[in-house]
Amino acid sequence: MGWETSWTEILGFVTGALCVWLVARQHLANWPVGIANNVFFIVLFAQAGLYADAGLQIVFIALAAYGWWSWTHGGGPGTAEALPVRRTTRAEWLWLLAAGAVGTAALTLLLARVSDSTVPFWDALTTALSLMATYGQCRKLLESWWLWIAVDLVYVPLYVYKGLYLTSVLYVGFLALCVAGLVGWRRALPAPGGRTATAEAGAAV
Repeated sequence: MGWETSWTEILGFVTGALCVWLVARQHLANWPVGIANNVFFIVLFAQAGLYADAGLQIVFIALAAYGWWSWTHGGGPGTAEALPVRRTTRAEWLWLLAAGAVGTAALTLLLARVSDSTVPFWDALTTALSLMATYGQCRKLLESWWLWIAVDLVYVPLYVYKGLYLTSVLYVGFLALCVAGLVGWRRALPAPGGRTATAEAGAAV
């Protein structure tokens, strides 16, 4: 279609789409595939001047290691059961929103002062929202999909603006996959009694 792209962007496209597809199906392989995707995007975003997004990928790799362990051990030491899907508690929402607001403000100031980023606020906002969504994914919080949807709605025009057209198309696909993931995880919620007990146990971790 006349777009300029690179093998890094193409590989990021493929591994990113596969990763979200696997997450939506609660498949454990999403974590190693996601780590590969992070490596490709570190290079891609650094070249595009999206420094916060590039640095974010390093944090994603660390969170992927945590998520991998969390999904296989039920979120607690000595636990062999798989982590169940649950809703985000009010306390979790409060600290997630507070951390997101502080992170966005701090990163915006940092990027505006020490980098040549042309979009410091949007780079910072997507970074903060992505971290919030990734934590939710690690803990199998249903509402993490809503956070990913919000991130994708910002990323699509941002990547078009930065000339990353293939990546912007990828994130349009992510929107559809996120909706599918939201529906699938909602169906996987335990019965009301079990959900309450799980939420209380998860909040205590």
